[in-house]
Amino acid sequence: MALTRRTPAARMPALLRRLCGLLAAALLSIPLALCAATVEGVGIRPITFPDPVNQGHTPGFVFYPASTPTRGTTAFGPYDVDATPDAAAAPGTWPLVVISHGHGGSDLGHHDLASYLARHGFVVATFEQPGDNFHDQSGSATSKVLVGRAIQVRAVIDTVLADARWKALIDPARIGVAGFSAGGYTSLLVVGAKPRFDLFIGYCHRHPDDDETCGPAKKLGARAVAVLADIQHDLTRWGDTADPRVKAAFAMAPLSLVFDKAGAGAIDRPVDLWYGQHDHVLLPSENALHLKPLVRTLAQVHEVPKADHWVFLAPCSARLAKDAGEICKDPPGVDRAKVHQRINVNAVAFFRKALGAH
Repeated sequence: MALTRRTPAARMPALLRRLCGLLAAALLSIPLALCAATVEGVGIRPITFPDPVNQGHTPGFVFYPASTPTRGTTAFGPYDVDATPDAAAAPGTWPLVVISHGHGGSDLGHHDLASYLARHGFVVATFEQPGDNFHDQSGSATSKVLVGRAIQVRAVIDTVLADARWKALIDPARIGVAGFSAGGYTSLLVVGAKPRFDLFIGYCHRHPDDDETCGPAKKLGARAVAVLADIQHDLTRWGDTADPRVKAAFAMAPLSLVFDKAGAGAIDRPVDLWYGQHDHVLLPSENALHLKPLVRTLAQVHEVPKADHWVFLAPCSARLAKDAGEICKDPPGVDRAKVHQRINVNAVAFFRKALGAH
């Protein structure tokens, strides 16, 4: 299974890794991630984060480089996670990446990306987005989610940088964010994007059959314009949605239809953008491809051929495939495990370059 395989860099003999490091600058065909030093193991520890938007708390996990090898996966509910609970941390100071899940998602929905980053020298924080996770979607289509998501990312960063256990492992000058779907939207807010929520109205006129995106507006009817205006007014309610500590964003199939030229042009840090060619949930023409020409700091754009929206979630365990079949299925010709090998390698390379990781 993909989650238990050693990374390509981990399989390379030590001498080859050293030669790769010496030659990488001259031989551009050698992927940066393959030349990067890796650790033998990944640790994972649960953590609780404060939620400044709802005045509560939300659960999450910290993945980190471990000093002892990880031998197999650990079951966390329906997820088989390539990490060892409470493993001793490897010595060093590492970059931090915060991962924001999509609408109705989970703090372990991208566990393979988190483990891969940790094995390649990153501390990774994941968390449940309050009011917009798999067991609580009470905040959907409200400012507490559409605005609050980014504020909660800031709270996650505040928490790990203040925690005695984690702050010694993290370089506060090297912080990135990654996100999928609504989490991709969140990651864009954190690096400076400014949404215009009234753009939902035009989109829903163009796509009246899109109940996934336009269902809330349909229920509001004539009140939708006023409600969206109220959400717009709340854009600064909890402070700036942009966090200057975050230096780069890795956005997978992000909700982007709410960004116009000015709003996307406000992004002033590197963005790596991914989308599925046949995404039926967030249409590429209205989202990722709409965003592409508007971001001045776009690093790369990656299309996953034939893929639908859910391809960016971690490859499913047998239990999860049984319980949540829709999000575990991919169109014919799409191998999710292979897609994630590509995503994970690219994420390491992107964040190493953008954050100056070593």
